[in-house]
Amino acid sequence: MQHWPEGTDRRVYDTLDSTMAEAARLRETISAPTWIMAHDQTAGRGRRGRQWVQPQGNFSATLLMRPDGPLEARAQRSFVAALALREAFVAATGREAAFTLKWPNDVLLNGGKVAGILLESIGDHLAIGIGVNLTEAPKPDDVEPGAVQPVSLRAQTGTTITAEEMLNLIAPAFARYEAQFITYGFESIRTQWLAQAAKLGEVITARTGTAEFTGTFQTVDGSGALVLKASDGIHHIPAADVYF
Repeated sequence: MQHWPEGTDRRVYDTLDSTMAEAARLRETISAPTWIMAHDQTAGRGRRGRQWVQPQGNFSATLLMRPDGPLEARAQRSFVAALALREAFVAATGREAAFTLKWPNDVLLNGGKVAGILLESIGDHLAIGIGVNLTEAPKPDDVEPGAVQPVSLRAQTGTTITAEEMLNLIAPAFARYEAQFITYGFESIRTQWLAQAAKLGEVITARTGTAEFTGTFQTVDGSGALVLKASDGIHHIPAADVYF
């Protein structure tokens, strides 16, 4: 049985506009890392302001924390969150091989997107938003063309788990990986993330706001940037959407 991490708070709501918005409202009133979970969101969003669709029974939560260190270390928490999410999924299903990690912020189940992560700085706080398709996946029309198709945990594995049960798995896992990150630095997190990386060594496409790169996914560098070997050389890409 997982125990709730010491020194971490939680707030659970029936309905919110979004857990990210609630994190922004709460940032001046909390003193400890706090998980904010809502059973229903009316205005959820993902990366680049995209709408995040939340069918009934799915999981939406934001961890609001006040980390020390440079901005680069804040961004590297997406890898911490991804490892924690994957551990929670394996604990819930017992299916170690089914879950892989897609740079920069997704968890895949049998090759389909089952969860996404969104990081935002709110003043001197960091908000880590997590959405999981526990019971139902968004319709194909709700995702952008070419994106990895969404899947749900229940449809792919037969596992039924409530949002609060999922939170009780994610929070302890995140606390452990966060302690590892603080103690040993990003390299230990990076090594574990790469061991579960989707399409490592294969050809992928990375699209930034201004350019597109296609090449072999070689690694993630010491800053967390994607490293692609393309026909015109090696590219280190700090932020992009990845397609394959």
